[in-house]
Amino acid sequence: MRMARRLETERLVLRLPVAEEFTAYQEYCASKRAEYVGGPFDKYTAFTRLSALVGHWELRGFGRYVIERKTFPGGIGHVGIMLLDDGDIPEFTWTLWDGRHEGRGLMSEAAEAVKDHLMRDCGWDQIIARISPENRASRRMATRLGMVRDERAIAPAWYQGALTYHF
Repeated sequence: MRMARRLETERLVLRLPVAEEFTAYQEYCASKRAEYVGGPFDKYTAFTRLSALVGHWELRGFGRYVIERKTFPGGIGHVGIMLLDDGDIPEFTWTLWDGRHEGRGLMSEAAEAVKDHLMRDCGWDQIIARISPENRASRRMATRLGMVRDERAIAPAWYQGALTYHF
């Protein structure tokens, strides 16, 4: 199922990633903010990861949006779906690249918009999130979105120890 290439909320534009995002994304990847996804990462790895964000849309017809504030040009984070293997359940991911944008409800607004689009417009009824046990902010976000922790789920080899949440 294809996702819309662009979504808008009251304060945000959710759009496909572009090359101009690299500086902000690289800064995020090099920072402590990337620790819950295996980082920090060097410039080469940051480029590879951003390329994966871009390429996922081409390969799958859906992916992760870059979050842009209508009053603040440029990407501030990403939110959306990742699917590594065809047989897997799609995974919902989210992150703000820069802590200056925290505490304003921006991620909640973006994640709710994507969730609503996926479930209402695209008809998706199975979505999971894998979250590091130490990432309390993302665990709270999953709960706010209406996700429930799956106590029986086993973390994948590429994300040892991750907790799984689902709708």
